[in-house]
Amino acid sequence: MTEASAGPRTEAPTGLLDDVGIDLLDGLLGWLADDYLRAEVSGLEHIPRSGPALVVANHSGAWGLDAFVLHKLLHRELRRPVHVYASPVVFRLPAVAAYARRYSAFTDDPTLGRDRLAAGHLVALFPEGLDGVGKRFSQRYRLRPFSPGFAVTAVRAGVPVVPVSIVGAEETLPKFGEIRTLARRFGLPCFPVTTPLPLPFKWRISIGEPIPAPARAASFAARAAAAQQLCDEVWFTVQGMVDRDRRRRGAPFR
Repeated sequence: MTEASAGPRTEAPTGLLDDVGIDLLDGLLGWLADDYLRAEVSGLEHIPRSGPALVVANHSGAWGLDAFVLHKLLHRELRRPVHVYASPVVFRLPAVAAYARRYSAFTDDPTLGRDRLAAGHLVALFPEGLDGVGKRFSQRYRLRPFSPGFAVTAVRAGVPVVPVSIVGAEETLPKFGEIRTLARRFGLPCFPVTTPLPLPFKWRISIGEPIPAPARAASFAARAAAAQQLCDEVWFTVQGMVDRDRRRRGAPFR
């Protein structure tokens, strides 16, 4: 699919150099997804073509490349904006920050996009957070606990949660360790020891059936319990999808 058919963009004011950098990064992500990683996506029909939903995926591999690749593919194939809740670290890197702002990424929102959902948009996030990309290679595909904030938002907004499994990112940028002095030097939560360039492992991205949010209860305690139950259900669903897709993938390079 060509960029001309990629759907509307959420524009943010940028300069000429920013525009050039955005176009270069967008083209690089398209090439990575389609040709280098040979990403195979299934289940796109489970994401609503209109109306709000929370898209929740596992997070892995050093530097969080999976978030950029998933956003690129969803934005292109769905032909609608996908608002990604991103780490503040993303907005410290000028070229990446310009790209993120152009394509609807946001941060520092304690409601995790509730206003965007109320406006009928898609919001994507990674509830493992930095713990997901901080896993060592020996712990690959063992999901870290999900922060329940997304489930609280889903319950309050009354929107479905669409589970997503990403397999391949762990091998593409494996984390073997970290350099704490460099992390402190650059103000990063972690500076991973990984390969100098992404490795060409095949990716499989599966999108599961939406999980409806429970009806909003009257009491705070009941709402909190419902949100925790939803969080647990989504975690087990995504972990099961990851395990299934690892078995189905076969040889990683194929």
